[in-house]
Amino acid sequence: MKSAIVMVILVLFALNSHAKGISSQKLSPHLNKIYKRVIKKTNINRWALKKALRYYQKNHKRKGLSSRYLAVADYTKTARQKRLFIINLKNGKVYRHKVAHGKRSGKIGGKVLRSSNKRNSNMTPYGFFKVGSKVGKTRKKRYRYLSVKGLQWSNKKVGKPSRFGGRDVIIHPAKYVNRGGRSHGCFAICPKDQWKIFAKLKKALLYSYTGR
Repeated sequence: MKSAIVMVILVLFALNSHAKGISSQKLSPHLNKIYKRVIKKTNINRWALKKALRYYQKNHKRKGLSSRYLAVADYTKTARQKRLFIINLKNGKVYRHKVAHGKRSGKIGGKVLRSSNKRNSNMTPYGFFKVGSKVGKTRKKRYRYLSVKGLQWSNKKVGKPSRFGGRDVIIHPAKYVNRGGRSHGCFAICPKDQWKIFAKLKKALLYSYTGR
């Protein structure tokens, strides 16, 4: 019993230390310039953008993240807004697209009020993810998709197959996205945008920001 309590304390301490490390880290001159350009041109949540850039700066080599693009799904915006911000890490250019939230995370067309990385929650997952490098095709509906992989202890099971105890979450096109519809937790996007998004997001860092 004591050993289990000690283990929990150590895990919580490690998570807290990691979070503090990211929040206190200064951006490089180049990434700081990117930050200022994006803030000037868009209404992206400033804290979410800075946190994403800091995570990228600290982990891009170790995690094998793309050096070309970074994405922030800013779920503090409504589903009728273009709240998926894809940022060119070379020049700060921003590409915006609609992205759905989970059925139990909020109303159709609304904001995310609840989020969860738990299996069968039907909520939007949160945290940092690495997008897959290959476009796949689903078995049932036969639509194209990109996989995602949770990069943190809190979301490490997100993106893994359910048969292995994970939560099946992917980036895929869906017609309901344009009218503010909801997914089962996947990062659903408009069909007309899929190839533009897929081309940029391979191996990229995706930060799902739900206010947590």
